[in-house]
Amino acid sequence: MSNTQELIAEEKQYVLQTYKRPPFVLDHGEGVYLYDAEGKQYLDLTAGIAVNALGYGDKDVLATIEQQSHKLMHTSNLYYTAPMIRLAKSLCEKSFAKKVFFTNSGTEANEGAMKFARKWSRKNFNGEKCEFVSFSHSFHGRTFGSLALTAKEKYRAPFEPLLTPVRFAEFNDLDSVKAVIGDNTCAVMVEPIQGEGGINIATQDFLQGVRDLCDQHNAVLIFDEVQCGLSRTGKLWAHEWYGVTPDIMTLAKPLGGGLPIGAVLMTDQIASAMEPGDHGSTFAANATICAVAEVVFGKLSDPQFMQRVNTQGAYLREKLDALKAEFPILITDVRGRGLMWGIDVTVDSGQIVNKGYEHGLILVNAGEQTIRLVPPLIVDEKNIDEFADKFGTLLSEMSSDGAQV
Repeated sequence: MSNTQELIAEEKQYVLQTYKRPPFVLDHGEGVYLYDAEGKQYLDLTAGIAVNALGYGDKDVLATIEQQSHKLMHTSNLYYTAPMIRLAKSLCEKSFAKKVFFTNSGTEANEGAMKFARKWSRKNFNGEKCEFVSFSHSFHGRTFGSLALTAKEKYRAPFEPLLTPVRFAEFNDLDSVKAVIGDNTCAVMVEPIQGEGGINIATQDFLQGVRDLCDQHNAVLIFDEVQCGLSRTGKLWAHEWYGVTPDIMTLAKPLGGGLPIGAVLMTDQIASAMEPGDHGSTFAANATICAVAEVVFGKLSDPQFMQRVNTQGAYLREKLDALKAEFPILITDVRGRGLMWGIDVTVDSGQIVNKGYEHGLILVNAGEQTIRLVPPLIVDEKNIDEFADKFGTLLSEMSSDGAQV
């Protein structure tokens, strides 16, 4: 039995089986490539699910981990640390926000946002103003509060009853929002570009209309930018494409360069409702992770870096359009912005993900018939050409094999 087989057997014996993992063990990464324990190379189009924006082995990130970990790693949130304060200042200076609360993950950031909205509503209005509004195809996380605002039934059903009251509207359908929002609405949570739900892009009229409805009903507008934020779309914040500003924004995935961190950004108005003891976290704002996040945020917020994302994103779009034209039976649509793209396919997306491994591609789906491309933001034209060639070969093989549509 090989070392890979032994490790996989031990994983199945000792690790709770909540994932269907492919039959290889990843060992290390460099740039935009991953390598398994047998030495096979994979072009990474997933980036740890939109996390590894700077790829693998960024020298500044590694140096910061070493330097800060030798000084101070963990203190709890009972004490001041300079990296936490500097990171909060940078996030506020480059956003609408006046205050930041740090978390360990995206779902925790969304939980915090929900609590802050509830507290603001309770402080300023009656206790009945507690309803949340979310949207079809939404995904906000797997903890109970975030799950309650996640639309997909397969995630929700095994754990119901969930947090109430929550009402769902149709994404990009303003009339459906008008039908569910009201004077008892506490907050509306929406992704400017939905990730897990299939890379669905909000329209200008929809997002502006949701903002206007929140203002009319004194409801908090929360933008979940856990996946679409931090230059993934070619602007620092996805909502900048719309000129629409939230009251609260949640972040996570790429902020820590692969280390776990999330953040809730908010206006002074929201922050004023919170008091010491209202919320907390033992591990959040870890000094080493915050020091790394300073470096990562500095790179991602560089205008030249964002311009590069837009340039490479446009090139990727050209390649995707060409693939769609070449394989019209297998690809029905491509959509996205920056380096966040969805490819709608007429076959089970899991088949394509699994076949991708054979061709040295790391892919991830976003639903049963959508392939999601969220590569490291450092990809270049050569990497995109490699993807297009291998993906085209993959689709050709599926066509020849008579893939079931």
